[in-house]
Amino acid sequence: MLSIGHAFAAVDDDVKATFDRFVAAQNAHDVSALRDVLLDSPNFLWVIRGVPIWGRDAALKRFETLYQGTWKLSPDTANLKVVLVTDTTAQLFVPIMFNIGPPGQPASDAPFLMNQTLVKTPGGWRIASILPIPLPGPTLAPAK
Repeated sequence: MLSIGHAFAAVDDDVKATFDRFVAAQNAHDVSALRDVLLDSPNFLWVIRGVPIWGRDAALKRFETLYQGTWKLSPDTANLKVVLVTDTTAQLFVPIMFNIGPPGQPASDAPFLMNQTLVKTPGGWRIASILPIPLPGPTLAPAK
């Protein structure tokens, strides 16, 4: 039983390390480093503002465009959770603050719940999908 717990902890650490590399690449606007953590597949999926972007190359082009403005990720790593689906597939969930702004314009903070699917390849864990879900802003009390 101990070896199973130890094996999961190692996978958990590996998945978190891949996510850390993803965040570092994003914040450095480093397309080359980002390429290394995304799955090289036409089935790679990133949904942005309700629009699916299929394939690693298409996603990298979109990131390059976004990197022209402000694009910073600040994950709440204390609340990051990894769920091992199979020996080679994991789900990662983490609240994250995006600081986003078009070139030359002020950036704003937008809270999201980041969902990623990662798969284990011969080269290590790679992100196969990125599904950020916007979190609602503060709600106002109904008028009486």
